Amino acid sequence: MLLFSYSGGAQENHIDWLSFGQLEDSLSVKPKKVFIDFYADWCAYCKKMDEAVFKNSKVISKLNKDYYAVKMNAETTDTIVFGGETFVNKQLKKKRNPTHEIPLLLASRENYPFSLPAIVVLNEKFEVTERYFEYLSPKQMLEALED
Repeated sequence: MLLFSYSGGAQENHIDWLSFGQLEDSLSVKPKKVFIDFYADWCAYCKKMDEAVFKNSKVISKLNKDYYAVKMNAETTDTIVFGGETFVNKQLKKKRNPTHEIPLLLASRENYPFSLPAIVVLNEKFEVTERYFEYLSPKQMLEALED
């Protein structure tokens, strides 16, 4: 009995990252807040967040409990169908670091170039409520997820 209780109370040790296809399926079953982490392989602060923030047990627990979490390479060459629309990377072969349409749509700011890391938080109606364009420490991330 003790062994069962102990294993049942084990902490989750990873974030249940979804793709946009999985996100659409999940939202159709149960609306929930959405957390999107846009990154690129060359982004040092993105890697730092992977190591320090997205491995923090409190951040993992909060994201898995209250959000659908999506992690997307902002430079992906994948064609993504979401909400009945098709999204592609129109900057391929035109720019050194080509950015896919989805991060450009969700994580762009007026009068600023697209930058990473980019985190977008959406409500249950898939409306953007917050955007962050900087490294967030585990403490800052937890504060952002509480809003």
